[in-house]
Amino acid sequence: MGEDASGAETVVYADCVHCGEPSEYPESVKGITLCPVCEWHEAQRTACSG
Repeated sequence: MGEDASGAETVVYADCVHCGEPSEYPESVKGITLCPVCEWHEAQRTACSG
């Protein structure tokens, strides 16, 4: 269990904290995980907050 046909361990990706879609980060990553879309939106919000 936990392995694919090639013998490598499968990676379970963490869900985005905003929308619930899978992120690009494994569940073992600590902190807030965002999907690529929400990550882009967050970058836009912080870049223009001057």
